Amino acid sequence: MEISFNELLQKDLRGKVIIFPTDTVYGIGALLTDKSAVEKIYAIKKREENKPLAVLCGNLEDLAGLARNYETFASLAEKHLPGALTLVVDKKNVVPDYVTRGLDTVGIRIPDHTGARRLLNAFGPMAVTSLNHSSEPAILKYEDALAFAEQVDYIVKGPNLNAVASTVYDVRNNKVLRQGSITIEN
Repeated sequence: MEISFNELLQKDLRGKVIIFPTDTVYGIGALLTDKSAVEKIYAIKKREENKPLAVLCGNLEDLAGLARNYETFASLAEKHLPGALTLVVDKKNVVPDYVTRGLDTVGIRIPDHTGARRLLNAFGPMAVTSLNHSSEPAILKYEDALAFAEQVDYIVKGPNLNAVASTVYDVRNNKVLRQGSITIEN
């Protein structure tokens, strides 16, 4: 069902899979604590079962609540977030293993998109990944996102995007895992 961010904020998202625009690409996500909806994301994307999902947060406080040793990378987070930076951090136990596929780490970011942050602040952190079938390019156009309409509960209408995927930075090893639009200086 096509929906606006404002309409989505009035819904119950338990058990639901949603598609929404971010500051980089269209994402597909579910509530962090909703195992059945998270598993649906894997089926929809045809994603490898051992590949973890990222977590999107609406604010730094939520990020700090999910990450161990937040103080060691707080200045980096405060400088670049919200923005196109995914931080790979040691996770706290509140991040479910079905999201990280048993890893002790999780990739977390705060999108620089007002609607997405409103959603995340209203419902809390979400397990999210780029909208696409695994090994295919991420979806940037709303019209292309509609191809997934029959498989998800809601699609938030948004503009066509032209952003580069986020930079992925492992804070534990001070290493860029994927270069995006943000450059991290060591």
